[in-house]
Amino acid sequence: MTFPNPQDVREATAARQGSGPAISPAASPVVVEARKLSLVYPTADKPVTALSEVDLTIARGDFVSLIGPSGCGKTTLLRVIADLERPTSGHIAIEGMTPEQARLKRLYGYVFQAPALYPWRTVERNVMLPLEIMGLPKAERRQRAREQLERVGLSGFERKFPWQLSGGMQQRVSIARALALQPDLLLMDEPFGALDEITRDHLNLHLTQLWRATGKTCVFVTHSIAEAVFLSTRIVVMSPRPGRILDVIDCDSLPRERTLDIRESPEFAAIAHRVREGLKEGHSYDD
Repeated sequence: MTFPNPQDVREATAARQGSGPAISPAASPVVVEARKLSLVYPTADKPVTALSEVDLTIARGDFVSLIGPSGCGKTTLLRVIADLERPTSGHIAIEGMTPEQARLKRLYGYVFQAPALYPWRTVERNVMLPLEIMGLPKAERRQRAREQLERVGLSGFERKFPWQLSGGMQQRVSIARALALQPDLLLMDEPFGALDEITRDHLNLHLTQLWRATGKTCVFVTHSIAEAVFLSTRIVVMSPRPGRILDVIDCDSLPRERTLDIRESPEFAAIAHRVREGLKEGHSYDD
């Protein structure tokens, strides 16, 4: 199999997109826009730069995966979008407002690496918890919870407890809880990283179907090249610390409706190769 030259592909992509590594199609409204975004943590000996002058634009309906080595700032960038971290400098807007304003308007749902479910609450009551905090009426809380549990394939498990479910099912509860907020933006921090490969494949397939059905804008953190290519409309390749964007890769050669068999296609292999080359150029494989 012959792969395209990564530099040629990058130049062609830059020519299509204009200046800057991450300009989204003009036809789609902008959901996330970051310009010259940096975050520096003060420490006892010397400051640690987690993010360095990140430029990124995410359009409505995009599924964007952030990929890079551990410690490269993927989760930090996600947390800045969610207003869980404050940048040191630069600009970031969520649907034209600050991350704090977006958080207060509950414009996003967040899925953590671990399901973070309360073991003493049933599946349904775990999904309902943020809705209780919002003060929604009980009937509406239950309706939203059951709708989203059905959406993630967990109808009939409403009265089960988390410890009675598999790891994959627990993560689906976590996704249902995030969707119950009816967010415009879904932020996912490596939610399938701890699962076995078979379960992960199943949930990747389920997630891409869910994304198409809901039309949500998704930002997804992963260490898996195959997962990033399978799920994404665009892949953001990040460098080791300080976190910078090395490449933004369009996955428009793949259809939006995907099955696991697509991973055997030449188009899939070419995108995966470009991601791998980007990680190599950023020295992500160095010891």
